[in-house]
Amino acid sequence: MPKKVNILGIKVDKVNIEQASDIIIDNIKNKGETISVFTPNSEIIMAGYRDKDFGELLNNADLLTADGIGVVYASKIVKNPISERAPGYDIACRSLEKLAEIGGSVYLFGSKPGVAETAGENITKKYPGVKIAGFSDGYFDDEKEKLIIEDINKCNPDMLFVCLGAPKQEKWISAHKNELSTRACLGIGGSLDVFAGTVKRAPEFYTKHGIEWLYRLIKQPSRFVRMLELPRFGFKVLLKGKKFPQDKDE
Repeated sequence: MPKKVNILGIKVDKVNIEQASDIIIDNIKNKGETISVFTPNSEIIMAGYRDKDFGELLNNADLLTADGIGVVYASKIVKNPISERAPGYDIACRSLEKLAEIGGSVYLFGSKPGVAETAGENITKKYPGVKIAGFSDGYFDDEKEKLIIEDINKCNPDMLFVCLGAPKQEKWISAHKNELSTRACLGIGGSLDVFAGTVKRAPEFYTKHGIEWLYRLIKQPSRFVRMLELPRFGFKVLLKGKKFPQDKDE
């Protein structure tokens, strides 16, 4: 099992994109039990710090990776550094590359009506060999939710992308993981919109320097209030981060 860094009580796995995708694909190849994969950023870790039930839910994930650069900086502050970010979209892309090599399948769940279908078309073009097992949008009531679960189980995908946004996707996966017929459930936010082309990912300059948040703020100034969580997170880690016990590398 990978080592972890304890950031405000949330225990993030010290893995990079390649290592995370290896864990997912190895579990598929070995026909293991369903695993849950969450990729928290600073905002999600703050939510877990404030809401102990949600924090416990995050810690119960089978794989918890550092999506944001703020999480990487926090790991350095607490003297248990993560080498690099492992964002959900990048883990999904690398996992799809490897899934294509074994002719595996993925089910796409989330976003607005029609987005998953378009994302599926683009995924099969970019990753020949990947089968789209099925898809469903992210708008559902209790009755439709039952149908979605039935459809996922009927399609029996190797991998399931759940793109409902945090914390809804993490709570949904945690509630239903044990009744789903799939090897890996990935909660990856707005990734379906990026695969579909309805939302553009930040240019390479922003992603390379870990400032995708700045690009999103420029494009959506209405996100300003949400972005205030970033400095709050930083101050909280500086004040209390070192009080949480850490795994130590050998």
